[in-house]
Amino acid sequence: MAMHLFTSESVTEGHPDKLADQISDAILDECLAQDPTARCAMETLLSRGVAVVAGELTTCAYVEIPDVVRRTINDVGYTSTALGFEGDTCGVMVAIQQQSPDIALGVDTGGAGDQGMMIGLACDETPEHMPLPISIAHALTRRLAEARKNREDDELFRPDGKSQVTVAYEDGRPKYIDTIVVSTQHKPVEDQEQVRQVVRKHVIEPVLQNYQSYVHRDITYHINPTGQFIIGGPQADTGVTGRKVVVDTYGGVCPVGGGAFSGKDPTKVDRSASYMARHIAKCIVAAGLARRAEVHLAYAIGVAQPVAINVLTFGTGKVTDEVIVERVRSTFDLSPRGIIEYLGLLTTKYLPTAKNGHFGNPAFSWENTEAANRLA
Repeated sequence: MAMHLFTSESVTEGHPDKLADQISDAILDECLAQDPTARCAMETLLSRGVAVVAGELTTCAYVEIPDVVRRTINDVGYTSTALGFEGDTCGVMVAIQQQSPDIALGVDTGGAGDQGMMIGLACDETPEHMPLPISIAHALTRRLAEARKNREDDELFRPDGKSQVTVAYEDGRPKYIDTIVVSTQHKPVEDQEQVRQVVRKHVIEPVLQNYQSYVHRDITYHINPTGQFIIGGPQADTGVTGRKVVVDTYGGVCPVGGGAFSGKDPTKVDRSASYMARHIAKCIVAAGLARRAEVHLAYAIGVAQPVAINVLTFGTGKVTDEVIVERVRSTFDLSPRGIIEYLGLLTTKYLPTAKNGHFGNPAFSWENTEAANRLA
């Protein structure tokens, strides 16, 4: 039997990069709420005591961007300088210009907002059709935030944190959880054993209740392995929009596409076509056509239809990959305009996608599999 280990990581909503993603998407949400035709490509950089927002924005909406930035920082939990960052008092710098009219020439007619390749994945390892390691990793960081906000941790946890999960695979199928790493920012304590006990009780144990079929042997745990994690957030590490693209997607199980997601309106195929590729892959698996499916779409800027469509099922398909590609072509309109309309991307709230990954959450329209029967 062929055995191997595979590892995926997740980060909490208070991680500096994830906080930057949330700020970019919060600004996008405000723009689209007032102007569904807004063109937005917003980037955020966070460092000690400062948030810098830059990018391209063409819209008739009026958004008080510093207010959105401060509100988002506070909502995540950075409400005091004692935590390393504070929304009410941090500096906010804004450097925004209009989208290039050269890009608009091709996008206004329904073309893609950029060139690039987008990749979607689905598999049968979990009910949400996500790879097991990233699903568990996201569950751990989600639980860290819940315990902190519900004060189940006796106010020990602070917003920044990470998880990492290693799963043992046998002949390509997950068998057991091998290693779990959790690092959480915390208030000063005299004994790190207190942190380890609280993480085990309030984070790891509740999450593992949902994955008991993979708890076959003793799991190796590393909880705050550096010894302590008091200084966190933008005070400890600069945050930048789009830097956690592997966390945002499938945990490294498959290649990533050509661009990140947050802060971009859906005319940017980096975002909309990535969501569509995931939707198609999930429908393929839900239809029983394959146990694992990887969908690749490629676009040219200003061109409506993809220049390439590819499906890989890695020997798990009931029909050939070429047959599935033809079914995909005949079932879905893969133009940016068609994707936006089909998935309802002009009315989507994007801020939730910047927490715990863009895939696997049933609240997102691209996770719906009603179209699976059209592919079967």
